Amino acid sequence: MRPAPANHGIKFQRVDIEESPILTADVNKVVSTNRGTTIKLGDAQVSTIEHALSAITGMSIDNILIEIDGPEVPIMDGSALPFIEKLREAGIEEQDEPREYFEVLEPISYKDEVTGTELLALPSENFEVTAMIDFNSPVLGHQYANLMHIEDYEKEIAPCRTFVFLRELDQLLNQNLIKGGDLDNAIVIVDRLMDEEELQKLAAKIGKTDVKVEKEGILNTIDLHFKNEPARHKLLDVIGDLALIGKPIKGKIVATKPGHTANVEFAKLLKKKMIEQRKLRGMPKIDLNDEPLMDTVQIKNILPHRYPMLLVDKIMEMSENHVVGVKAITFNEQIFQGHFPKQPLFPGVLQIEALAQVGGVLVLSRVEDPQNWSTYFLKIDQVKFKNMVRPGDTLVLKMELLSPIRRGICHMYGTAYVGNKVASEGELTAQIVKTNHES
Repeated sequence: MRPAPANHGIKFQRVDIEESPILTADVNKVVSTNRGTTIKLGDAQVSTIEHALSAITGMSIDNILIEIDGPEVPIMDGSALPFIEKLREAGIEEQDEPREYFEVLEPISYKDEVTGTELLALPSENFEVTAMIDFNSPVLGHQYANLMHIEDYEKEIAPCRTFVFLRELDQLLNQNLIKGGDLDNAIVIVDRLMDEEELQKLAAKIGKTDVKVEKEGILNTIDLHFKNEPARHKLLDVIGDLALIGKPIKGKIVATKPGHTANVEFAKLLKKKMIEQRKLRGMPKIDLNDEPLMDTVQIKNILPHRYPMLLVDKIMEMSENHVVGVKAITFNEQIFQGHFPKQPLFPGVLQIEALAQVGGVLVLSRVEDPQNWSTYFLKIDQVKFKNMVRPGDTLVLKMELLSPIRRGICHMYGTAYVGNKVASEGELTAQIVKTNHES
């Protein structure tokens, strides 16, 4: 485990493979959740990553490179504690960049109707996790675990080992899984009676001379660290799997009957919401009642467009590198007579045109006699239409320069917002050309 620069994130490097490929701990790279979480990039994969990720999250570490010379993270004692101990031994360095969080602002939920698994994220000032398990086992019963403060992770959660039911052992061994497992790194829950012959056969499979049920409900003789150790380990797994969203979480996670498959699906929902938030973070904070920098009459002195193709009503902000305009969508728009007249929608292509015109105001406001110049599209790239725009909506149009204007060519990123959502966005490249316009 090596230190990494700010904004590096958590990554694994397969040093045993040619070119030593690097795999980002990203939920979108998960290819398997069979008894553990596996990520893959090309032909390289790393499995059983959840305990290491959980330890890293529990230590509030953001940037780390994990070199590994095989396809699977060692199981160690079945907990996250060995990783914690090594990280403590190495020490943690504070970095200058501010930590970026994913902040849960509204309830986000996931439910698997077949298994009854539910995961819920709720707003909270801190990261806290509650896990509840129920395996319909009279031995294990219902269990509950809670982590209120991440500072308590090392003591309360990290030592908790993975567990397996006796009925699952044969199946796992026959699938060539748990090859690194023995009776020292997993709690085996005895959920049925076993005779001596069965115990001897099991001992042979796991390379032991004999095994015994010396404690009620537990196959091996190790002592539980906590009475609810299985529930705490499930909480440990939830933390590790949710680390795959790529940012620490500010929110309360409630997990009922969690498992790797559900954890990963829930992480995908959280990451999608995080990306949406990141885009909305750039949403202009304007008051539509404020006096505009430019009204329609002033805009007409800069842009050559006229009704019905003048698609900017006001300019609210403008700097060297960005501009914000507003377009009110009314049912009187001429376009609605022919464009989905029974379900009027403002066309996505006109949203892009409106963005381009707002960008044109920024560029043409810098030249003399702007009325004698025009902006023409050269390229539109990576455009996405995300939410419908209807009569009564107000489009807030933001254009940002991606590079300095050279030889009249401007490369900008445009985002059209409606309410608190992104309606459309994309990269726009245009060129300003001197022309002569008649009023």
